[in-house]
Amino acid sequence: MYKFIANLVKMILRINGSKAYVYDEKNLPKEEGFIIACTHTGYVDILNLGVAVYPREVHFMAKKQLFDIKGLGWLIKRLNAFPVDRDNPGPSVIKIPSQLLKEGKVVGIFPSGTRNAEGSDLKQGAITIAQLAKAPIVPAAYVGARTAGEVFKRGKGYLIYGEPFYVTGKGKEGREEFTQHLENELIRLTEELQKRIVAKK
Repeated sequence: MYKFIANLVKMILRINGSKAYVYDEKNLPKEEGFIIACTHTGYVDILNLGVAVYPREVHFMAKKQLFDIKGLGWLIKRLNAFPVDRDNPGPSVIKIPSQLLKEGKVVGIFPSGTRNAEGSDLKQGAITIAQLAKAPIVPAAYVGARTAGEVFKRGKGYLIYGEPFYVTGKGKEGREEFTQHLENELIRLTEELQKRIVAKK
């Protein structure tokens, strides 16, 4: 089903002129498993990211409440999403993505680009997974259309990938250091992308 949906979304975004302009694709690892940590402003960035990385499939981390919604839960399971309880995270928060990475798959996490509590937790979660799985993280930023309405109004989307990095720090101090590094990279990439958008216009 992932292949069918990915091609359908790609076609819709292309027809509407909303398929994201992608910068620095060279930063995506070609074969090994990796985490892609992208800024998040609406569900359209999820679609554009999935399409941009395809034919590699992204296994997105999603809050467990989404899986309780009739129809939506069934769909996102078949699109490789896996549930995370952000209020009471258990061992599966680390176990599932770590196993996916060891299998050479791509794990998608949307840590907030702002300094709110949830964003901080998600950034540290991405860093913890990368640290334990010894997998690279590719920071990414998206700017552009956020909703179906904006897509159908031909709202443009823009996506940029940063250079992959490994979490080389040890223990809690290492996680804190690289969580800050990830946050800095997401902010830097967003600013860089905005400059490129202005230059393109």
